[in-house]
Amino acid sequence: MKRKLPAAAWILVAMVLGIVIGYMVFINFPDKESATKVAGYISIVSDVFLRLIKMLIGPLVFSTLVVGIAHMGDAASVGRVFAKSLGWFVTASLVSLVLGLIMANLLQPGHNLGLPLPDIGAHTNLATSAFTLKDFVLHLVPKSFAEAMANNEILQIVVFSMFFGVALAAMGKKAERLVSLIEELSHAMLKITGYVMKLAPIAVMAAMAATVSVNGLAILLKFAVFMGDFYLGLFMLWGLLVLAGLLFLGPRVLKLVVLIKEAFLLSFATASSESAYPKILEALDRFGVKRKISSFVMPMGYSFNLDGSMMYCTFAVLFIAQAYGIELSLGTQITMLLILMLTSKGMAGVPRASLVVIAATLNQYNIPEAGLLLILGVDTFLDMGRSATNAVGNSIATAVVAKWEGELMSEEEAQVHVQMLDRESAASMGAPVKA
Repeated sequence: MKRKLPAAAWILVAMVLGIVIGYMVFINFPDKESATKVAGYISIVSDVFLRLIKMLIGPLVFSTLVVGIAHMGDAASVGRVFAKSLGWFVTASLVSLVLGLIMANLLQPGHNLGLPLPDIGAHTNLATSAFTLKDFVLHLVPKSFAEAMANNEILQIVVFSMFFGVALAAMGKKAERLVSLIEELSHAMLKITGYVMKLAPIAVMAAMAATVSVNGLAILLKFAVFMGDFYLGLFMLWGLLVLAGLLFLGPRVLKLVVLIKEAFLLSFATASSESAYPKILEALDRFGVKRKISSFVMPMGYSFNLDGSMMYCTFAVLFIAQAYGIELSLGTQITMLLILMLTSKGMAGVPRASLVVIAATLNQYNIPEAGLLLILGVDTFLDMGRSATNAVGNSIATAVVAKWEGELMSEEEAQVHVQMLDRESAASMGAPVKA
């Protein structure tokens, strides 16, 4: 009997193939304009894949979140899970920001850069003036649910779904038929997600090929110190996240790390944590997290728990300040960290969110915004690490909240649940079901 290659292995193979194809294009089309044009055609597959994922995210978040809240039973349970989740997210964000601050001060990646600095008057054309805490707070509540779904505003969908789910829970038996209907919708969305995910390796290959086609691999050597320092910080952050999971989940957290490896690689290769959302839900199911918790905590995490992006904000701001020889006192850095703690919570739904937050911070502290032009060329490679870190952080956060709520199955129960999921999957694919 032939052993099937694991999905994570296919993604790794696709990444390597993508790098090879991209480098061949880069060599054969030395003109940047031509290479960009070819990369545009290559990226059609990955762009379509990400659009398909975005097409599914809104209905998937709505249906799973509403059903999860309705099954919780009352508003008090929803409030308790919300408070625990938010407590974890705020703590994780603070740790991530502080780690970025410490790493940038210790490693000094911006000193003796050896690269020409962009002119101080240059602009990045990022819309930073509109990015304020007031706008974020107002942005929380949707003017229209249809508009929120159409624009894929995850945070607004979460707010509406929370109200809707609590209302259904309060209605009790009267809402049973509607809850059942929405639950069927969630199953249908997950079924469609399964079909879309079959394109993942091809999309990964196209995404990697398009990136390398335009930038080549030489750009990584130019920014080797900066990127090396940043990824060292990410490795440390991954270690801290797993350590926190170990503290609350015990050695079992290592099993969760194994289960999310496919989601981790997918978010890394596509530089999008959204693309990994369905895979993380599936991994949490197999780990034993009950869906009513994962469907509630995960969408919140995508708005409030972007650990990799948090670390990047402080790291990149200090890198640019160092590059221009601007000294920031410890007090100033701490103030900057606290401001970032608040403003960065609006990252979800903002294009090139990390860069927008960084640009706004640079303006506030009179650091040349042009410094962002230094890192724009390698931002995609950095975004891969940020997205993968966000996936890890949200997975562990959800499992820990489930444990706190007593909604995490024992390992034995989880094993039985996995067998049931496998039987359902085999039956839906028309394969013979093992007894």
